[in-house]
Amino acid sequence: MAFDARDKEISTDDYVRYVDTGTIGKVLDIKTEDEVGWVLIDKTNLWYKSKLVEVLDEKDIKVKFTPTGRELDIEDLKEKAANMENMQMDSNVAEGGG
Repeated sequence: MAFDARDKEISTDDYVRYVDTGTIGKVLDIKTEDEVGWVLIDKTNLWYKSKLVEVLDEKDIKVKFTPTGRELDIEDLKEKAANMENMQMDSNVAEGGG
């Protein structure tokens, strides 16, 4: 049995947020070692101390934009932003032809 930063019990398939970085993921596994709870998060495939994550409500996982009603996954946005930062710019692209 593991408890989050707010002393709420964590179960497998719960969605949690790592409080230090904001990483959100689904709990795949839970273990206890030396009286410390750990949770395995699918997004990173890493183990986190259970006291450093918080269980999320479904409304915290998705954000709705009211004009279109479209749902947007926050983690997908972060991933796209990271990919944009990692793009390599090349000065040989789009040279003028004259």
